Amino acid sequence: MDVHYGPRRRRRAALRGVSLSIAPGESVGVIGETGSGKSTLARAVLGLVRPSAGSITVDGEEVTAYGRRQWRELRRRGTVQYVFQDPLRSLDPDLTVADSLTEPLLVRGVPRAAALERAAALLDRVHLGGDLLDRLPGELSGGQRQRVAVARALVTGPRLVILDEPVSALDSANRVQVLEILKELRADGVAFVFISHDLGSVAGIADRIAVLYQGESVETGAAHDIVNRPRHPYTRLLVGSAPTLRGAAPADRAEREALRAALQQA
Repeated sequence: MDVHYGPRRRRRAALRGVSLSIAPGESVGVIGETGSGKSTLARAVLGLVRPSAGSITVDGEEVTAYGRRQWRELRRRGTVQYVFQDPLRSLDPDLTVADSLTEPLLVRGVPRAAALERAAALLDRVHLGGDLLDRLPGELSGGQRQRVAVARALVTGPRLVILDEPVSALDSANRVQVLEILKELRADGVAFVFISHDLGSVAGIADRIAVLYQGESVETGAAHDIVNRPRHPYTRLLVGSAPTLRGAAPADRAEREALRAALQQA
């Protein structure tokens, strides 16, 4: 898949030849620095930008050429959901947790009692109590807000959930807790895409990892192989700079400079 931005004479390639498939219940990490194309990939899957070339299929449905009305219907069904980096900004500050969780169901005609029952069940799935249903986002901790955001993403029974830096705004304790909950939720058969600049934050939860660099997929493979046997210089730079991976210290300055030089020649 290719995605370009800008007018014809000054078009800039945001993605070039990126291909990614995700099976039900699978977890895939998409890693890269700012400007690598991670967010563009997510926007394309969500129908917010149209590919210049290639195709997008969601749950067996070819959606590449969908118009606004078709995308609106797909979003209303909740087939694809998105979890933002900052839960305080993504949750309406004037809506209670109950209202945020039930709104997508009420729009689809689900009776309020059934919607509330579904909301309470999902709060339990993300290790939160039903006593939070009447609270506003501002009354919750950062970790609680992000778990509410995850529950809201799951309330429609999606086939795919895209999580954009889901733990980067959290402290270390909440980060670990949210990642563990996401691991548990994979048993529901939902496919997850984790977008992050930090390889260490997704290495323990992703089945596979795709590494993006300057709009191209430079390496894709099993998470274990990416971490322990990185092939591309950029991937090796990411692994060497992540102190949490394999308990290793970041690569020394000389090694990082050598990898950057190799990247310029790649």
